[in-house]
Amino acid sequence: MRIVQLNPFHYPYMGGIEYRLHEVARRLSDRHEMIVLTSQLAGTPAEEERDGYRIVRMPSKFYLDYNPPYVTTPGVLQALERLEPDVVDFHYRWAPSYTRAMCQYKGKWIFTFHNTYGEGEGMGRAVSLINDALFCRHIRGHRVVCITEFIKADLLKRGFRPEMLDVIPPGVDTHDKVGSEGDYILFVGRLVGTKGLPYLIRAMHGVDARLVIVGDGPDRAELERLARSAGVEGKVEFTGWVSSERKAELLSNCRVFTMPSLFESYGMAAAEAMTWGKPVVASRVGGLPEVVGNGGVLIPPKDSEALANALSSMLQDDAFRHACAVKARQHIQRYSWPNIVSHLETVYRKVAEE
Repeated sequence: MRIVQLNPFHYPYMGGIEYRLHEVARRLSDRHEMIVLTSQLAGTPAEEERDGYRIVRMPSKFYLDYNPPYVTTPGVLQALERLEPDVVDFHYRWAPSYTRAMCQYKGKWIFTFHNTYGEGEGMGRAVSLINDALFCRHIRGHRVVCITEFIKADLLKRGFRPEMLDVIPPGVDTHDKVGSEGDYILFVGRLVGTKGLPYLIRAMHGVDARLVIVGDGPDRAELERLARSAGVEGKVEFTGWVSSERKAELLSNCRVFTMPSLFESYGMAAAEAMTWGKPVVASRVGGLPEVVGNGGVLIPPKDSEALANALSSMLQDDAFRHACAVKARQHIQRYSWPNIVSHLETVYRKVAEE
């Protein structure tokens, strides 16, 4: 089959969606012709081959100082028609020029739903709800891949047909390596409101441990001020973005991983920590209960006291922590990339043959 992954962003920009595209494309490239069709970022060639698959980039315009920026790409429909794919996997619902192209495209395509419907807070949530309501009108007649059972259940409530929904989560690189147990709690992710970090920082007042926050984002300065005003500045370290090697080192050596999100469609960083056998303390929201399974403790979102108690219990009870670590490693095996890609390949074949 010739399979096109359609997304406005790709290498060298590599967020969660882009990482999934890369892994799927490279792992299927020995059996199928894999193409990623995307916008052309500054300094990138119009075409290149990477790990066995083609990247085809289209001239685009970018707006707003945001990560990722708003993008418009003329000629998406024409590019798809030239490529003549057997199936297209479309991944992004915040780029109208891509959505218009897919509405006009006569070939076979699916959409992969990566984020919670209406995700966000305040005005951001209002905009997200409007955008998602409009976008979902265009995909109800197509097969939709949901990255968690939570997203599938939510879409069923919104009128999607169950026979058109498949659940295929992002994969993880499982391995036999075991890290050591350091003396710190770890968080990895973008520093934005939906990650619940103010509640985590306030919780540290009652936790006898260090917290390492890996990542960057628009809320960093405010979070650093909160750490000072809450009197926990000496316990909380902000590293900013780190290399993939440094991230793996921090994941493999933390004592507990935490994800106190307010919204979380999946929880990739938690899944990565679990491959190292790390117990997780996370919010009971979105797809996190599916990812964490019995490999940690789930607490209500926006509850600093519950978060502090869960972290303290996990740190102080060695037997419980070690049991959670074993279960975390066992549970996350089902998310290995070979399992995920095999399932996705079956869906592609089904759509191409329908």
